[in-house]
Amino acid sequence: MVAASEDAVVIQAAKRAGEPTIITVNCPDQTGLGCDLCRAILDFGLCITRGDISTDGQWCYLVFWVVPRPTSSNIQWPSLKNRLLSLCPSCSIPFYFDMVNRPTSSQIYLLKLFSVDRKGLLHDVTKVLCELELTIHRVKVSTTPNGRVVDFFFITDAMELLHTKMRQDDLCERLNAVLGESVNSCEIELAEGFQQGFSSLPPVVAEELFKLELSGNEVCSAILSPEMKRLKKADVNIDNSLSPSHTLLQIHCVDQKGLLYDIMRTLKDCSIQVAYGRFLSDMKGSREVDLFILQSDGKKIVDPDKQGVLCSRLKLEMLHPLRVIIVNRGPDMELFVANPVELCGKGRPRVFYDVTLALKVLGICIFSVSKLEVPWLSSKDLCQCLSHSMYVVCRLKSAGTRLLKDSGRFTDFCWMTAGSCHWEAARLEVRLWME
Repeated sequence: MVAASEDAVVIQAAKRAGEPTIITVNCPDQTGLGCDLCRAILDFGLCITRGDISTDGQWCYLVFWVVPRPTSSNIQWPSLKNRLLSLCPSCSIPFYFDMVNRPTSSQIYLLKLFSVDRKGLLHDVTKVLCELELTIHRVKVSTTPNGRVVDFFFITDAMELLHTKMRQDDLCERLNAVLGESVNSCEIELAEGFQQGFSSLPPVVAEELFKLELSGNEVCSAILSPEMKRLKKADVNIDNSLSPSHTLLQIHCVDQKGLLYDIMRTLKDCSIQVAYGRFLSDMKGSREVDLFILQSDGKKIVDPDKQGVLCSRLKLEMLHPLRVIIVNRGPDMELFVANPVELCGKGRPRVFYDVTLALKVLGICIFSVSKLEVPWLSSKDLCQCLSHSMYVVCRLKSAGTRLLKDSGRFTDFCWMTAGSCHWEAARLEVRLWME
């Protein structure tokens, strides 16, 4: 296989503050490439404000206009270019090739962090790991009665350098710089015998997280903020009259975090090919997506049943990219977050980062946390089934006099607090979706 040229990915820096950076990808085509590129861009803390995709089935040309998320202050552009190059079908850059095509070959390391408890500690650590391109596979966090915190992070290194003393020292120095005197010690070692753990969920929790349809009549719908009610609307239409050889898929909805990734992920898992695409955002926060698509056999989608399934699946994945519920566990509350997983086994980027950030901003303390994987929900037709298999379990304790109050089963990011529950719910929802 011939390695792709450096010109296969070109990143044109923004000329002025506030203007987008332009990413151009010019390489051989393959089904799902758009999804993979959108995932990488999302993983680096960027938002796609505009995009154009064109392909003849053999070669593709993609242009993305991107801006950093408000919470992303340090974008590693050279690393992003290397990541995108590694995704091009003809690319064989050793630096990233193993990570992308053979993720199981990456060595798992155990980061042990002993520190003094303080608000936002877990998110600050997670932010450092993300900036250093370290992937979190499992987390075990516990807080002792005397205010000490013991954090275990099972991580892999996208740069494949964590076995070196320089890389380990850099990680510990960054953690010390961010956490300051809170850190007592930082240790890194090989996680020998590490196995991807599978954990069973309580039946009620599993049913609520993974049910195929989320009712709009749930109790939680009554407390949704106006902003979230606007987010819960999307128009998805299919038109076969405008092109003799392609089906036109039109989507109009509110712009939100990872929207293009969710769309492209769904199409990839359903083996839908995109021949031409255009993504636009307006000044009012709406997103228009026009995609000319084909089935895997190269034909238009003319079967009404298949059209209906695809439209329903897209709406479900766009409006409910994450599943969140809160369960009462005596004096504490447990937060469950289900994260969609692609057929290739990759989960949605930065979910753990976003959850810990939202909790930090809302002043909610985390008593303990487990980031685990559960078995896939298998189906012969993935287009008719969700494949959420990554989930995060947090045991929460009150922050000061604030208490989390739960009166049953809630979905759609519905958090209820002892005071001003509507606004607290809206703040968390908007942060998980929009920022």
